[in-house]
Amino acid sequence: MKIVTRRRFLSDSTAAGVALTAGSLALATKPARAIAANEKITLAVIGIRGRGRSHIEGFAKRPDCQVAYLCDVDSQYFPACSKLVEDAGAPAPKTVEDMRRVFDDKSVDAVVIATPDHWHAPATILACQAGKDVYVEKPVSNNPWEGRQMVAAARKYDRVVQSGMQNRSAPYNIKAKEYIESGQLGTIELVRVYNQKPQDNVKKSTNLQPKTLNWDLWNGGAPDQPFNPTMYSAWHAFWRYGGGEVTNDGVHQLDLARWVLGLDLPKSIYTLGRPFATPGASETPDTVVTTFDFGKLTMVYEQSLYAPYMLKSDSEVRNGDIFPWWQHNGERIEIFGSKGQMILGRHGCGWQVFGRQSKRQPVVVAEMHGRFPDRWHHENFANSVRSRQTPVSDIEEGHKSALLCHAANISYRVGNQLLLLDPSTERFTNSDAANALFKPEYRAPYGVRDAV
Repeated sequence: MKIVTRRRFLSDSTAAGVALTAGSLALATKPARAIAANEKITLAVIGIRGRGRSHIEGFAKRPDCQVAYLCDVDSQYFPACSKLVEDAGAPAPKTVEDMRRVFDDKSVDAVVIATPDHWHAPATILACQAGKDVYVEKPVSNNPWEGRQMVAAARKYDRVVQSGMQNRSAPYNIKAKEYIESGQLGTIELVRVYNQKPQDNVKKSTNLQPKTLNWDLWNGGAPDQPFNPTMYSAWHAFWRYGGGEVTNDGVHQLDLARWVLGLDLPKSIYTLGRPFATPGASETPDTVVTTFDFGKLTMVYEQSLYAPYMLKSDSEVRNGDIFPWWQHNGERIEIFGSKGQMILGRHGCGWQVFGRQSKRQPVVVAEMHGRFPDRWHHENFANSVRSRQTPVSDIEEGHKSALLCHAANISYRVGNQLLLLDPSTERFTNSDAANALFKPEYRAPYGVRDAV
């Protein structure tokens, strides 16, 4: 495989018809091809570590989809991930390190983006401009400004863009939403959202750069940076690449709570955060408490990463008729209504509604087990690509849930300041310092430009 140097990237951009403006790149618009009813959706998966592998397996097993491309800036993962496609009985996919090769291929109908967070927005916008539909992992953006740019691109180019908020597709969560909307919980004024799990501090790494890695492409629009093994292995803990555990895992619970309760954007955000445990290399805090004022109710997000007894649910809970031990479940949502309390778990953990205890024993009023929701979310995306209907987790919703996370982090970064948000402009009305963090400076030629 050829290595694309930064000089080669710039040279190829001109040859490939890529416009480089104000330190950004954008493809010329290409019309999407029509997909016949009996024809498979041709997919490319961009970013094939972690969640990317799950998407490869999930879509490769679907009879209505064909994974035709794997794209990653580190070629060492191609053999194992190609085998996942072949094991599903499909032809071996093409493998490329430069996503523009995927966008240039008119046979590709849609792309799945599972890169680090700082590439989500640039890749999504480029895909829309190339006439591709998009499934983009959470959080959809690495800052609020580029999230809104993603929405603008999806609308301008009439693309289906599904965000990786798969809990919205889970049947048990749909039932939880219906239960709440029926009024059986009564009036809801308080919601607690938890993100607690054991996690070691980010330790400085001395690993050498893999020979298979194109670091310049991986770094993308982030500030110029020689290969840094700590940033590469724990990118989510550095602001240039991610938003810590608030955006990494917390966004799932915040999105699920916002969706089942029918919430839009809050009026104010106030974060108290700090690195409670022994300081490591991380820029992001491990301990976060954020209060969101939605007017009709208050939502409190609580995060701690140093309690070894707080656990994410395992596959037996997520795919079985077992409820978590809620007290030590680190990914639960507690919804307090005037008639009862619902505890809702993400990723298949199910839900239970508790009334007032009787004889010191819990009283379960209603409950439902769940299953991990990927297969339903993949199906919703595939159906939306064919029907052109808005997906259940449209980019607009993904953007708003990511905005909650970014606002929580921004409150922390400006000194644990109460921030007042104007939902109509998505800007803070009381802090210039906070608004300055809405949009970064991108490193040329990568990033997101003002005009999509």
